[in-house]
Amino acid sequence: MSVADEKPPIDAILRKVLDVVPFQLSVDEGVDVARRRFRDLPRREILPEVRTQDRRIPGPAGDIPIRVYRPDTDEAAPPVVVFFHGGGFAMGDLDTHDGECRRHAATAGAVVVAVDYRLAPEHPYPAAVEDAWAALTWVAGHGADLAADTSRLAVAGDSAGGNLAAVMTQRARERGGPPIVFQLLWYPVTMQDLSLPSVLENAHAPILGRAAMVGLSRWYAGELTEPVPELAPGRATDFTGLPPAYIAVAGHDPLRDDGIRYGELLTAAGVSVELHNAETLVHGYLGYAGVVPEATAAAERGLAALQRALREAT
Repeated sequence: MSVADEKPPIDAILRKVLDVVPFQLSVDEGVDVARRRFRDLPRREILPEVRTQDRRIPGPAGDIPIRVYRPDTDEAAPPVVVFFHGGGFAMGDLDTHDGECRRHAATAGAVVVAVDYRLAPEHPYPAAVEDAWAALTWVAGHGADLAADTSRLAVAGDSAGGNLAAVMTQRARERGGPPIVFQLLWYPVTMQDLSLPSVLENAHAPILGRAAMVGLSRWYAGELTEPVPELAPGRATDFTGLPPAYIAVAGHDPLRDDGIRYGELLTAAGVSVELHNAETLVHGYLGYAGVVPEATAAAERGLAALQRALREAT
Protein backbone atom coordinates (compact mmCIF):
# COMPACT_ATOMS: atom_id res chain seq x y z
CA MET A 1 0.00 0.00 0.00
CA SER A 2 1.38 3.44 -0.94
CA VAL A 3 1.74 6.44 1.35
CA ALA A 4 -1.03 8.12 -0.62
CA ASP A 5 -3.36 5.21 0.18
CA GLU A 6 -2.46 5.24 3.87
CA LYS A 7 -2.86 8.94 4.64
CA PRO A 8 -6.23 10.42 5.67
CA PRO A 9 -8.40 11.93 2.92
CA ILE A 10 -8.93 15.65 2.55
CA ASP A 11 -11.02 17.03 5.40
CA ALA A 12 -14.70 16.58 4.56
CA ILE A 13 -15.66 20.19 5.26
CA LEU A 14 -12.73 21.51 3.25
CA ARG A 15 -13.69 19.20 0.39
CA LYS A 16 -17.20 20.65 0.34
CA VAL A 17 -15.78 24.19 0.24
CA LEU A 18 -13.42 23.26 -2.59
CA ASP A 19 -16.32 21.73 -4.51
CA VAL A 20 -18.31 24.95 -4.18
CA VAL A 21 -15.38 27.30 -4.87
CA PRO A 22 -12.84 25.33 -6.90
CA PHE A 23 -9.46 26.94 -7.45
CA GLN A 24 -6.28 25.72 -9.08
CA LEU A 25 -3.06 27.66 -9.49
CA SER A 26 -2.00 27.60 -13.14
CA VAL A 27 0.37 29.39 -15.50
CA ASP A 28 -1.28 28.04 -18.66
CA GLU A 29 -3.18 31.22 -19.54
CA GLY A 30 -0.46 33.67 -18.59
CA VAL A 31 0.32 35.78 -15.58
CA ASP A 32 -2.49 38.33 -15.97
CA VAL A 33 -5.19 35.66 -15.86
CA ALA A 34 -3.44 33.88 -12.97
CA ARG A 35 -3.30 37.10 -10.97
CA ARG A 36 -6.91 37.96 -11.66
CA ARG A 37 -8.15 34.55 -10.56
CA PHE A 38 -6.05 34.68 -7.42
CA ARG A 39 -7.22 38.20 -6.61
CA ASP A 40 -10.88 37.34 -7.25
CA LEU A 41 -11.02 34.46 -4.78
CA PRO A 42 -13.74 35.11 -2.17
CA ARG A 43 -12.27 36.47 1.05
CA ARG A 44 -13.97 37.46 4.29
CA GLU A 45 -13.34 40.74 6.06
CA ILE A 46 -12.20 39.89 9.58
CA LEU A 47 -10.88 41.56 12.73
CA PRO A 48 -11.82 45.18 11.95
CA GLU A 49 -10.34 46.21 15.31
CA VAL A 50 -6.86 45.69 13.82
CA ARG A 51 -5.90 49.13 12.50
CA THR A 52 -4.01 49.47 9.23
CA GLN A 53 -1.91 52.07 7.49
CA ASP A 54 -0.62 51.86 3.92
CA ARG A 55 2.81 53.35 3.38
CA ARG A 56 5.66 53.34 0.89
CA ILE A 57 9.30 52.79 1.82
CA PRO A 58 12.51 53.09 -0.19
CA GLY A 59 13.48 50.03 -2.22
CA PRO A 60 16.23 49.03 -4.62
CA ALA A 61 14.08 49.77 -7.69
CA GLY A 62 11.70 52.39 -6.37
CA ASP A 63 9.30 52.62 -3.47
CA ILE A 64 7.90 49.41 -1.96
CA PRO A 65 4.28 49.46 -0.77
CA ILE A 66 3.77 48.10 2.75
CA ARG A 67 0.76 47.81 5.02
CA VAL A 68 1.21 48.18 8.77
CA TYR A 69 -1.22 46.29 11.01
CA ARG A 70 -1.59 47.34 14.63
CA PRO A 71 -3.38 45.02 17.07
CA ASP A 72 -5.83 46.15 19.71
CA THR A 73 -3.38 46.06 22.62
CA ASP A 74 -2.37 48.15 25.60
CA GLU A 75 1.30 47.42 24.96
CA ALA A 76 3.01 50.67 23.97
CA ALA A 77 5.63 48.97 21.80
CA PRO A 78 4.46 45.51 20.68
CA PRO A 79 6.79 43.09 18.91
CA VAL A 80 6.91 43.24 15.12
CA VAL A 81 6.46 40.63 12.39
CA VAL A 82 7.50 41.21 8.78
CA PHE A 83 5.11 39.21 6.60
CA PHE A 84 5.75 38.08 3.02
CA HIS A 85 2.70 36.92 1.05
CA GLY A 86 2.44 33.81 -1.07
CA GLY A 87 1.32 33.43 -4.66
CA GLY A 88 4.15 31.60 -6.39
CA PHE A 89 6.30 34.75 -6.57
CA ALA A 90 3.96 35.89 -9.37
CA MET A 91 0.62 36.61 -7.66
CA GLY A 92 -0.64 38.20 -4.49
CA ASP A 93 -0.52 41.64 -2.95
CA LEU A 94 -1.44 43.53 0.20
CA ASP A 95 -5.16 42.91 -0.33
CA THR A 96 -5.05 39.17 -1.09
CA HIS A 97 -3.44 38.47 2.28
CA ASP A 98 -5.14 41.15 4.35
CA GLY A 99 -7.06 38.59 6.42
CA GLU A 100 -3.98 36.50 7.13
CA CYS A 101 -2.06 39.55 8.30
CA ARG A 102 -4.92 40.69 10.54
CA ARG A 103 -5.01 37.23 12.09
CA HIS A 104 -1.23 37.31 12.71
CA ALA A 105 -1.44 40.74 14.32
CA ALA A 106 -4.43 39.97 16.52
CA THR A 107 -3.32 36.52 17.68
CA ALA A 108 0.35 37.31 18.22
CA GLY A 109 -0.30 40.77 19.66
CA ALA A 110 2.24 42.14 17.22
CA VAL A 111 2.62 44.93 14.73
CA VAL A 112 2.65 43.21 11.33
CA VAL A 113 4.31 44.81 8.32
CA ALA A 114 3.18 43.22 5.05
CA VAL A 115 5.47 43.71 2.06
CA ASP A 116 4.26 44.16 -1.53
CA TYR A 117 7.46 42.94 -3.21
CA ARG A 118 7.99 42.89 -6.99
CA LEU A 119 6.57 39.89 -8.82
CA ALA A 120 7.79 37.52 -11.52
CA PRO A 121 7.90 36.98 -14.44
CA GLU A 122 8.35 40.71 -15.06
CA HIS A 123 10.72 40.88 -12.08
CA PRO A 124 12.39 37.48 -11.63
CA TYR A 125 14.84 36.51 -8.90
CA PRO A 126 16.45 38.33 -7.13
CA ALA A 127 13.93 41.20 -7.23
CA ALA A 128 11.67 39.73 -4.54
CA VAL A 129 14.65 38.95 -2.29
CA GLU A 130 16.05 42.46 -2.61
CA ASP A 131 12.68 44.06 -1.88
CA ALA A 132 12.16 41.74 1.10
CA TRP A 133 15.58 42.65 2.46
CA ALA A 134 14.95 46.36 1.98
CA ALA A 135 11.68 46.06 3.90
CA LEU A 136 13.18 43.95 6.69
CA THR A 137 16.08 46.34 7.28
CA TRP A 138 13.76 49.35 7.09
CA VAL A 139 11.48 47.87 9.74
CA ALA A 140 14.45 47.02 11.96
CA GLY A 141 15.63 50.63 11.79
CA HIS A 142 12.24 52.29 12.31
CA GLY A 143 10.98 50.92 15.59
CA ALA A 144 10.14 54.34 16.95
CA ASP A 145 8.30 55.29 13.77
CA LEU A 146 6.28 52.07 13.95
CA ALA A 147 5.86 52.23 17.75
CA ALA A 148 7.15 48.66 17.80
CA ASP A 149 9.83 46.78 19.71
CA THR A 150 12.29 45.75 17.01
CA SER A 151 14.33 43.73 19.51
CA ARG A 152 11.44 41.26 19.18
CA LEU A 153 11.44 40.93 15.40
CA ALA A 154 10.07 37.87 13.59
CA VAL A 155 9.51 36.97 9.96
CA ALA A 156 6.58 35.03 8.55
CA GLY A 157 5.23 34.03 5.18
CA ASP A 158 3.16 31.50 3.31
CA SER A 159 4.38 29.41 0.36
CA ALA A 160 6.57 31.76 -1.72
CA GLY A 161 6.46 34.13 1.23
CA GLY A 162 7.75 31.34 3.45
CA ASN A 163 10.68 31.04 1.08
CA LEU A 164 11.42 34.76 1.41
CA ALA A 165 11.12 34.61 5.20
CA ALA A 166 13.62 31.74 5.33
CA VAL A 167 15.98 33.56 2.95
CA MET A 168 15.81 36.65 5.17
CA THR A 169 16.98 34.69 8.21
CA GLN A 170 19.98 33.35 6.30
CA ARG A 171 20.89 36.74 4.86
CA ALA A 172 20.52 38.44 8.24
CA ARG A 173 22.87 35.88 9.77
CA GLU A 174 25.43 36.37 7.00
CA ARG A 175 25.28 40.17 7.20
CA GLY A 176 25.31 40.49 10.97
CA GLY A 177 21.68 41.49 11.43
CA PRO A 178 19.05 42.57 11.87
CA PRO A 179 18.52 40.00 14.64
CA ILE A 180 15.45 37.83 14.02
CA VAL A 181 14.01 35.95 16.98
CA PHE A 182 11.62 33.60 15.14
CA GLN A 183 10.56 32.40 11.71
CA LEU A 184 7.03 31.20 10.95
CA LEU A 185 6.99 29.31 7.65
CA TRP A 186 3.60 28.26 6.29
CA TYR A 187 3.97 25.44 3.71
CA PRO A 188 7.16 27.04 2.36
CA VAL A 189 9.01 26.27 -0.85
CA THR A 190 12.65 25.90 0.17
CA MET A 191 14.25 23.03 -1.73
CA GLN A 192 13.17 23.46 -5.38
CA ASP A 193 13.31 19.67 -5.58
CA LEU A 194 10.74 17.96 -7.79
CA SER A 195 12.01 14.51 -6.79
CA LEU A 196 10.55 14.69 -3.28
CA PRO A 197 7.87 12.01 -2.76
CA SER A 198 5.05 14.46 -1.99
CA VAL A 199 5.49 16.14 -5.38
CA LEU A 200 4.53 12.93 -7.16
CA GLU A 201 2.01 11.87 -4.53
CA ASN A 202 0.17 15.22 -4.72
CA ALA A 203 0.89 16.06 -8.35
CA HIS A 204 -2.79 16.80 -9.00
CA ALA A 205 -3.78 18.09 -5.57
CA PRO A 206 -6.30 20.92 -5.14
CA ILE A 207 -4.93 24.48 -5.19
CA LEU A 208 -1.34 23.55 -6.12
CA GLY A 209 -0.15 20.74 -8.36
CA ARG A 210 3.16 19.79 -9.89
CA ALA A 211 2.55 21.57 -13.21
CA ALA A 212 1.96 24.90 -11.47
CA MET A 213 5.04 24.36 -9.29
CA VAL A 214 7.17 23.90 -12.41
CA GLY A 215 5.71 26.88 -14.25
CA LEU A 216 5.87 29.28 -11.33
CA SER A 217 9.44 28.21 -10.54
CA ARG A 218 10.47 28.95 -14.12
CA TRP A 219 8.89 32.38 -13.97
CA TYR A 220 10.70 33.19 -10.75
CA ALA A 221 14.09 31.73 -11.67
CA GLY A 222 14.31 33.77 -14.86
CA GLU A 223 17.65 33.06 -16.50
CA LEU A 224 18.97 30.91 -13.65
CA THR A 225 19.41 27.25 -14.57
CA GLU A 226 20.43 25.94 -11.13
CA PRO A 227 18.92 26.91 -7.75
CA VAL A 228 21.09 29.11 -5.55
CA PRO A 229 20.60 29.38 -1.77
CA GLU A 230 18.82 32.73 -1.92
CA LEU A 231 16.35 31.26 -4.40
CA ALA A 232 16.10 27.89 -2.62
CA PRO A 233 17.22 28.34 1.01
CA GLY A 234 17.28 24.58 1.52
CA ARG A 235 20.28 24.47 -0.84
CA ALA A 236 22.45 26.41 1.62
CA THR A 237 25.49 24.68 3.08
CA ASP A 238 25.20 26.08 6.62
CA PHE A 239 22.06 26.24 8.74
CA THR A 240 23.65 27.00 12.09
CA GLY A 241 22.75 30.11 14.03
CA LEU A 242 19.34 30.60 12.42
CA PRO A 243 16.33 31.59 14.54
CA PRO A 244 13.89 29.03 15.94
CA ALA A 245 11.25 27.99 13.43
CA TYR A 246 7.68 26.79 13.22
CA ILE A 247 7.14 25.01 9.90
CA ALA A 248 3.59 24.18 8.87
CA VAL A 249 2.93 21.70 6.07
CA ALA A 250 -0.17 19.98 4.69
CA GLY A 251 -0.69 16.33 3.86
CA HIS A 252 -2.28 16.97 0.46
CA ASP A 253 0.32 19.48 -0.71
CA PRO A 254 3.17 18.74 -3.15
CA LEU A 255 5.32 20.98 -0.94
CA ARG A 256 4.75 18.86 2.17
CA ASP A 257 8.11 17.07 2.05
CA ASP A 258 9.87 20.29 1.09
CA GLY A 259 8.96 21.88 4.42
CA ILE A 260 9.70 18.67 6.29
CA ARG A 261 13.14 18.43 4.69
CA TYR A 262 13.97 22.04 5.56
CA GLY A 263 12.96 21.37 9.15
CA GLU A 264 15.31 18.37 9.20
CA LEU A 265 18.19 20.49 7.93
CA LEU A 266 17.58 23.14 10.58
CA THR A 267 17.25 20.55 13.34
CA ALA A 268 20.48 18.85 12.30
CA ALA A 269 22.22 22.22 12.62
CA GLY A 270 20.97 22.71 16.17
CA VAL A 271 18.10 25.06 15.35
CA SER A 272 14.93 24.61 17.41
CA VAL A 273 12.13 23.54 15.06
CA GLU A 274 8.46 22.73 15.62
CA LEU A 275 6.95 21.04 12.59
CA HIS A 276 3.25 20.41 12.12
CA ASN A 277 1.76 18.35 9.30
CA ALA A 278 -1.93 19.07 8.85
CA GLU A 279 -2.60 15.69 7.27
CA THR A 280 -6.10 16.39 5.93
CA LEU A 281 -5.45 19.88 4.55
CA VAL A 282 -4.14 21.31 1.29
CA HIS A 283 -1.74 24.01 0.18
CA GLY A 284 -2.98 27.48 1.11
CA TYR A 285 -5.08 26.36 4.05
CA LEU A 286 -4.60 29.65 5.90
CA GLY A 287 -7.15 31.08 3.50
CA TYR A 288 -9.76 28.68 4.89
CA ALA A 289 -9.18 29.48 8.56
CA GLY A 290 -12.40 30.65 10.14
CA VAL A 291 -14.41 28.62 7.63
CA VAL A 292 -12.99 25.10 7.91
CA PRO A 293 -12.46 24.02 11.53
CA GLU A 294 -9.37 21.92 10.76
CA ALA A 295 -7.78 24.86 8.94
CA THR A 296 -8.69 27.15 11.83
CA ALA A 297 -7.04 24.79 14.32
CA ALA A 298 -3.89 24.45 12.20
CA ALA A 299 -3.64 28.22 11.79
CA GLU A 300 -4.13 28.83 15.50
CA ARG A 301 -1.42 26.32 16.35
CA GLY A 302 1.20 28.15 14.29
CA LEU A 303 0.09 31.57 15.48
CA ALA A 304 0.25 30.41 19.10
CA ALA A 305 3.89 29.40 18.50
CA LEU A 306 4.59 32.87 17.11
CA GLN A 307 2.92 34.50 20.11
CA ARG A 308 4.96 32.41 22.55
CA ALA A 309 8.23 33.14 20.79
CA LEU A 310 7.62 36.89 20.76
CA ARG A 311 6.50 36.91 24.39
CA GLU A 312 9.58 34.98 25.49
CA ALA A 313 12.05 37.01 23.41
CA THR A 314 14.26 39.39 25.36
